[in-house]
Amino acid sequence: MAYGSWPSPIDAALAAAHDGRPEYVGFVGDEVWWIEPRPTEGGRRTLVRRRSEEAGRETPPRKGGGARRAGGREESVLPAPWNVRSRVVEYGGRPWAGAVVDGRPLVVFVDFADQRLYRYEEGGEPRPITPVSAVGAGLRWVEPQLRLERGEVWCVLEEFTGDGPTDVRRVLAAVPLDGSAAEDRDAVRELTDDRHRFVTGPRISPDGRRVAWLAWDHPRMPWDGTELLVADIGPDGTPGSPRTVAGGPEESIAQVEWSDDGRLLYTSDRSGWWNLYRDGEPLCPREEEFGGPLWKLGLRWFAPLAGGLIAVVHGRGATALGVLDSETGEIVDAAGPWTEFAPTLAVDGERVMAVGASPRSAYEVVELDTRTGRSRVVGAAHDDAVDPAYYPEPQIRTFTGPAGHRIHAHIYPPHNPGCVAPGGTPPPYVIWAHGGPTDRAPLVLDLAIAYFTSRGIGIAEVDYGGSSGYGRAYRDRLREQWGVVDVEDCAAVALALADEGTADRDRLAIRGGSAGGWTTAVSLTTTDVYACGTILYPVLDLAGWGTGETHDFESRYLETLVGPLAEVPGRYAERSPTAHADRITVPFLLLQGLDDVICPPAQCERFLARMEGRRVPHAYIAFEGEGHGFRRAETMIRVLESELSLYAQVFGLNPPGIPRLELAK
Repeated sequence: MAYGSWPSPIDAALAAAHDGRPEYVGFVGDEVWWIEPRPTEGGRRTLVRRRSEEAGRETPPRKGGGARRAGGREESVLPAPWNVRSRVVEYGGRPWAGAVVDGRPLVVFVDFADQRLYRYEEGGEPRPITPVSAVGAGLRWVEPQLRLERGEVWCVLEEFTGDGPTDVRRVLAAVPLDGSAAEDRDAVRELTDDRHRFVTGPRISPDGRRVAWLAWDHPRMPWDGTELLVADIGPDGTPGSPRTVAGGPEESIAQVEWSDDGRLLYTSDRSGWWNLYRDGEPLCPREEEFGGPLWKLGLRWFAPLAGGLIAVVHGRGATALGVLDSETGEIVDAAGPWTEFAPTLAVDGERVMAVGASPRSAYEVVELDTRTGRSRVVGAAHDDAVDPAYYPEPQIRTFTGPAGHRIHAHIYPPHNPGCVAPGGTPPPYVIWAHGGPTDRAPLVLDLAIAYFTSRGIGIAEVDYGGSSGYGRAYRDRLREQWGVVDVEDCAAVALALADEGTADRDRLAIRGGSAGGWTTAVSLTTTDVYACGTILYPVLDLAGWGTGETHDFESRYLETLVGPLAEVPGRYAERSPTAHADRITVPFLLLQGLDDVICPPAQCERFLARMEGRRVPHAYIAFEGEGHGFRRAETMIRVLESELSLYAQVFGLNPPGIPRLELAK
């Protein structure tokens, strides 16, 4: 049967319903709680718990093998329309904290709609504990830490001081739990000044006498350079003057914690890799990562346990969950089917909670018992909605770039148990460029990928130069080379697949979102490798994006990726797809959220204006109510079906049951 026409049970609705992953695991007493996406409920994020009285029962492993699963019932803590999600630095971060008080859960969380902190107790209604501000985007909060002995929650406060996206300050703050600040901004106690543009949430020492946090300033991003600050906490609960104990302009500290004996633990890339340190001394020097890019505040790659043990998420291009003995430097990895762990950990006694996935299972909440070494699934358990024989069978590959550099990629060949590939002609392939660009593509089950591979279209996810997960030198390949190295690496993988007979040279496409959308658009304006492309919520005009069209967090990112605008203005125009839209000669699909403040619709509108009269087949779909990254099931359904229709029309495919995308000229 011809590639692209294979019948598949993985439809767009199924892929959309399974989009996203559990995040921000934590303990409330001995119960595990976490944040979970709800694509079919408007894309909201909800807080989920597993009742402790049911957590001890187990069910057998799922069909086909895998880890044991805990028995019992999960329940959503907050009904719709509550949406537990912070907008601090727009990408957000850990939006909740909880504890047991008088035998009942007490939770503080951020609601997306108004960005206020709310207090919730079981059996009651959430009550706001922070005020509203009419200035700019108002007040936002993230990384709450309960301090019950003081009746406060300590957190990061992001306060807008004007209407512009960069009119903003950030400090550590203490919010009264009694609600006295709900209508009174002055009741919020600021714990630090705003000398630093960005700060992470506070980490309080076990004896309550010191507090540590990370800080950095423009033009650096947190993976370029951060400072680790420590301050003594006075008798009145106010931190004193902070002192810098690690980090700097060219050293990235990704996370800081305290050990149970009051020693400072942190991850630093001073060696070229994010490794763990204790009071400045390396604990386990390896050429692999124990940290990553801090796109969201509150990510955790490690969590201290008792007796000098540390739970760690670590690896090189992929991550494992392990327990590090800080005295010997030895790591014992958790057994189980998972091949990738997200940077979210929580510990309680000997219990470690994590979020793991594999090419055969989506992300699920995993418990590791460090006493026995046993692991089991305790939440968001993966269940096969279709026969797993339809799942892709990925390959980990390394390619050689034009300058001899190594390029890391995951190759997903077409795969369908009910279809035999036709002989003589290789299949079409789509190159997927991840976002960031300082990020990477995890090797996990993604039904959006399976949607294409089960129909006879191959996918290649490229961790181009600049991606995280392979050390600082690999990340730094993209310095002032955005739009060059990423484009060259993606093209090198595409052409290598064609040269070896894996992919059809005449049926190559490229797609990507955000920074990947940029790479896609630049690829279409500067190469002849691809027959078409899918561009999602992209950067298209560097000068506009770098002079007020994006948010504060990334407002000076281009100084690293491209160079300072004042020094290299020609480079901004030379690389921008909008300036060279006349070079695009192949069909494309452009997808954009109208509420996107990171890559705003104005970028797409200027680009399309330059395309007028060019008679290049294309489609532009803008989605109301969607921001940066699509979250609603109905949006994702239309995206997948439109993308498949584009490939069908360009590659001469005939997928059954797919609405035809109208391409304008």
